[in-house]
Amino acid sequence: MDALGDLLRGIRADGALFARTVLRGAWEPERTEPAALTLVMVLRGQAHVTGPGGTRTLGAGCAAVHTSGPFGIVAAGDAETELVTGTYQWDGSGGRRLLSALPPVLVVPGGEECLTIIGLIADEVATDRPGRQYVMDRMLDWLLACTLREWFDLPESCPPAWYRALGDDVVGPALRAMHEEPGRAWTVAALAARARVSRAAFARHFTDLVGRPPMAYLTEWRMTLAAELLAEPGATVASVAGRVGYADGFGFSDAFKRIRGITPSGHRASLVTGRAAAGSSLRAAG
Repeated sequence: MDALGDLLRGIRADGALFARTVLRGAWEPERTEPAALTLVMVLRGQAHVTGPGGTRTLGAGCAAVHTSGPFGIVAAGDAETELVTGTYQWDGSGGRRLLSALPPVLVVPGGEECLTIIGLIADEVATDRPGRQYVMDRMLDWLLACTLREWFDLPESCPPAWYRALGDDVVGPALRAMHEEPGRAWTVAALAARARVSRAAFARHFTDLVGRPPMAYLTEWRMTLAAELLAEPGATVASVAGRVGYADGFGFSDAFKRIRGITPSGHRASLVTGRAAAGSSLRAAG
């Protein structure tokens, strides 16, 4: 199981908003709707980022990820600070699992090795070459993955309980099994056997470490995966239900609505509407 890879499932920039900003003083990002994630990269200079967790200093090559709540950036001293920002645009449910795993603002130290890709993004922002949006979107995906990988490795990071539990001798094997085979007819007994402990001991230990019972966690993971699968061309409720462990579409639909707050067909319709709106915005911008 690739824990970070699973956390980033479905996270793909598509028409992301970019900006290259030179500032002397304060800067605050524009709030965008629907929910978004903003990656702020420092190309040169030094800045202070202020958010719910306090104030941190960013030097050249550093990155800050903003997920929710207010935050602002102030140039340090009198020298100019140059920033490059990229903002993901999601539908109302997109990226929910990732956002729930991250603090409102996180900062990752950088260095010379990070400046090359930041400089490439800055150059793309400043030009109007063929394929510009696609190239920047892929660069943003790459940089977000690298930034989060670095952050999860920091001693002060606070990864979600399930992420930490992967290292546990009992819970880890069961979590990996659920993620690798979500369509299997798992039971608490089967997962306990994978963990090589009794059913009662497994259920208790899993709940203590992860914060929810095994089958509740499995259902949430299945619905996260289902939300991505429903976006695939030609996907049907019945076909997705089978891929995430449900024998029929009715039971799957009930579980999906309970967890996601919308029916599978409603979720798929919202994706279509969101893509159409994004396409209209891009055509208008062009």
